[in-house]
Amino acid sequence: MTDRYQQGMKTRRAVLGEAHVERAEAEKTQFDADFQQFITEYAWGAVWTREGLERKTRHLITLALLAALGHEHELAMHIRATARTGLSPDEVREALLQVAVYAGVPAANRAFAVAKHTYVEMGLLAPQGGSHE
Repeated sequence: MTDRYQQGMKTRRAVLGEAHVERAEAEKTQFDADFQQFITEYAWGAVWTREGLERKTRHLITLALLAALGHEHELAMHIRATARTGLSPDEVREALLQVAVYAGVPAANRAFAVAKHTYVEMGLLAPQGGSHE
């Protein structure tokens, strides 16, 4: 494997956690192996490792983009990863408010629901009765 792949795997593990990466690697097949290598080399090894933005800032941007684009599965995965990148629920809330203004209330509404559910699962928020969607 390339140096970029190795650095990408290191960064991927640091952000998403050992368990997530090990699970993804175990589920990798011949069908998606090239794609997994691609995202590890380019997303994690070429972009996430760049200087110019702190990892925490890069992660906040990633969360806002995932929310704006409606990528709920990846948003939940990255909300869980905030425990490793140091983003607080308050910082995520502020990013999602930006999403509401610049990408639309429906996208932010769904992102808030995903984040709230994920934070409850993580034990960072107490579940409260009913949803206000």
